[in-house]
Amino acid sequence: MKSTEIRHFRDLIRRLQRSIGWQAKSDADCCGITIAQCHALLEIGKKEKLSLTDLAEVLELDPSTLSRTIETMVAGGLVNRNVNPDDRRYVALSLSAKGRATFDRINQTYDHYYQTVFARIPADKHDQLMESINLLTRAVVETERISN
Repeated sequence: MKSTEIRHFRDLIRRLQRSIGWQAKSDADCCGITIAQCHALLEIGKKEKLSLTDLAEVLELDPSTLSRTIETMVAGGLVNRNVNPDDRRYVALSLSAKGRATFDRINQTYDHYYQTVFARIPADKHDQLMESINLLTRAVVETERISN
């Protein structure tokens, strides 16, 4: 691939990152939480219960870094920490009622926004777009694994 094509590709990705980043920031801000808390909340809400270790793996974060985010969410009444009586080292995270309401509000906001975005793309390109985003995501994840 020519360097001009690579730079154009990079430019497109950068523009997409900025646009999505600003949208995500405004969505999280409207709910009074940080982007990191928003990502954690969405993952916990999808799974109902999730260990800190599993959540760190999904978010590709160090558990100690994520632990501080979770502490803030527990203190803010968004997340419950449930200790397994058989293995006190295992802590399952779940959403509180306040966390569930925030989860629902974030999903409604994102669903509406991305439904509007998707509607601007010709219907006959939807499958192609989904496949392309999936390929790009897998390539980026694989490249990150190899690099680390």
